[in-house]
Amino acid sequence: MVDAKNAAIGLMLGALRLSGAAALARPFLSGCGAILMLHRVTRESWSPLGVNGGLTTTPDFLDRLLADIRRRGQAIVAMDEIPAIVRAGRGHQVVAITADDAYLDNFTEALPVFEAHQAPFTVYVAPALVSGETLPWWEVIEELVTARDEVRLPETGETLSCRGMDEKRRAARRLMAWLSQEVAEKDQQAALCALGGIAGPRRRFMDWDELRALTAHPLATLGAHTVHHANVKRLDEDDVLREMRGSAAIIEAETGVRPRHFAYPYGGPAAAGAREAALAAEAGFETAVTTRHGVLLPGHAGHLHALPRISVNGNFQTVAATRTLMSGLTTLLAGRGRRLVTV
Repeated sequence: MVDAKNAAIGLMLGALRLSGAAALARPFLSGCGAILMLHRVTRESWSPLGVNGGLTTTPDFLDRLLADIRRRGQAIVAMDEIPAIVRAGRGHQVVAITADDAYLDNFTEALPVFEAHQAPFTVYVAPALVSGETLPWWEVIEELVTARDEVRLPETGETLSCRGMDEKRRAARRLMAWLSQEVAEKDQQAALCALGGIAGPRRRFMDWDELRALTAHPLATLGAHTVHHANVKRLDEDDVLREMRGSAAIIEAETGVRPRHFAYPYGGPAAAGAREAALAAEAGFETAVTTRHGVLLPGHAGHLHALPRISVNGNFQTVAATRTLMSGLTTLLAGRGRRLVTV
């Protein structure tokens, strides 16, 4: 099902590009520019079933993408500049680059690419991922299913067969849905352990020494991403503020710089709404980004805590596809005619 969806999206992007529709729409619909969203940037093939493949782009693709952005004359700016740009309704398009979760490869493989293009970027950090207190369940589940012939859900007793590749993919998606939708947010890590999920031997995320090095780097900015990579829409208000303020406080204590920017983990409609945007403002952040698909418009000046992004998706690693996504036409299509994407 996911493969079919990706194929359909790929066909749509190709049609919008080849027909010239995206190029024609760009001057009218692309607004002030876009915030790009990365996760992993690595040559490593780490998603054995492909269910997390969209989270990874290669350094070579990032290099081609940044070169194309520069060639087209778009300014690559830090997140610190975004509020003033949208408030001014700036006509010249800009691009801001963000990376969620503080994966180690952002430091070892992506940073040299950013340096080569003198491109500023922001990394959103969840301190419990750094410490290992929170495991990245989306990765651990894929590894668990890959290694087993069956998995039994705790309490329900539901048994999932994991014998062939198709069964493994179905089981992984079922487990991900169960863990992210049916298990309470505060019980998620315990439920993952009950499945037998453990972190692999390799280190996935930056440590504080590497994050301190980024803090001192002229191109890098650290943002907050909750303490425990929590879906804040599933928490009560006090817990949301603890997650938001706590992440900023830990990052400040470790690096000496308090984050001004925030990213909602997961970031879609089920993870970030109007309440969460108001709480991000109350927590003291200047901006907050979602994972909703959209370009930046002057109207976002009134919604700085619900900014959309363009996913640089590992399933569509072509410069042409990313150009199409940044044209503003796909924003209109995804929003069913609504240009201003907020929450």
